[in-house]
Amino acid sequence: MIKDDKHYMQLAIEEARKAAALEEVPIGAIIVHDGQVIARAHNLRETSQNAVTHAELSAIQLACETLGSWRLEDTVLYVTLEPCPMCSGAILQSRIPRVVYGARDPKGGCVHTFYQLLNDSRFNHECEVTEGILAEECGQLLTNFFRAIRQKRKEEKKEARRQES
Repeated sequence: MIKDDKHYMQLAIEEARKAAALEEVPIGAIIVHDGQVIARAHNLRETSQNAVTHAELSAIQLACETLGSWRLEDTVLYVTLEPCPMCSGAILQSRIPRVVYGARDPKGGCVHTFYQLLNDSRFNHECEVTEGILAEECGQLLTNFFRAIRQKRKEEKKEARRQES
């Protein structure tokens, strides 16, 4: 299973790179059903100016359309970053039985970091969760992205001061 998990996570990383190319936070997600990728998505929040266009939610929507059902009972979701509360809720509501993610999210993760929403027995559905698949590569994408943004802002401020002089 680890070999398959790495393969599918690599596909999610490809989606994350698409997001980065659009200057979106580089998070990618795919959904697999019976060994076939049925949905691919990446963050589009800045592009769409829509708060709910997270990679996971877009992938879930595409998978539901593909299968013709809101129940994604025989699927696996692969995502490069630990899901947030909104995405965790959608995962539970769509009945995805297994979630595999790369890096933990120290600022908003709700699978292991702040809460354990996907494994809370008080909900009517729980997920099997595998974390840390290609975590270093997933985390490095985010680190590089935010480092580049900080550098760009620093250069813009420097240029603005230069123009004021």
